[in-house]
Amino acid sequence: MSIVFFSIQSFAQEKYQTKSGTITFESSVPSFEEVKATNNKVTAILKDDGTIASLALTKAFRFKIALMEEHFNENYMESDKFPKATFSGKISNFSINQLSTTAKEFELKGVLSIKGVSKEITTTCFLTIKDNAIHLSSKFTTPPEGFNITIPSIVRSKIAKEVDVSIEFEFTKK
Repeated sequence: MSIVFFSIQSFAQEKYQTKSGTITFESSVPSFEEVKATNNKVTAILKDDGTIASLALTKAFRFKIALMEEHFNENYMESDKFPKATFSGKISNFSINQLSTTAKEFELKGVLSIKGVSKEITTTCFLTIKDNAIHLSSKFTTPPEGFNITIPSIVRSKIAKEVDVSIEFEFTKK
C-alpha cells in the first residue's frame, strides 16, 4: 500500500499560476515618439519542476497613443490572424526550496511563439518568494524580423532594431 501511495505522491506536482502577469516591450529610439506597450493580463503557469508556460493576447497590449496600438494590432502583429503569443520552457535547476525574499538568478530556456513563428530563447530570470507567492522577473531582447514583423521603411528610423522585453509574474498556488 505504501508503494502505491509513494508512486501517486511522486507524480503529483504543485502548480502556481497568474492571470495578471505583465509583459512590457519597448523599441523606442531617442528623439522620436516612445514605442512602448504593456499587457497586464498575461496568463502563466509554473510547476514545481521549473516548467513554465505563458500566454499573452496581442490585443491586450496597451500603448500611450491609440494610433500606435491600432498599427501594432493591424499591421505589425496581425492580431486578428495571430491573436496570441506563447512561451513554453523550463527554469534550469529550479527548486522552490531554494527561494527566499532575496532574488535568486536562474537560467530560463524555452520557445517563444509570435505570429506563427517559434524561436528558442535563453535568458536569465530572477525569482523570489514572499507570502506564499513566487515572483519571477526577466528581461531579454529580440529583433522583430525574427518573428516576421516587418517595419516599413517610412518608420524604420523611428523604431529600434531590437525590442526590449520585460516580464513580471507573481504566481500563487493553484
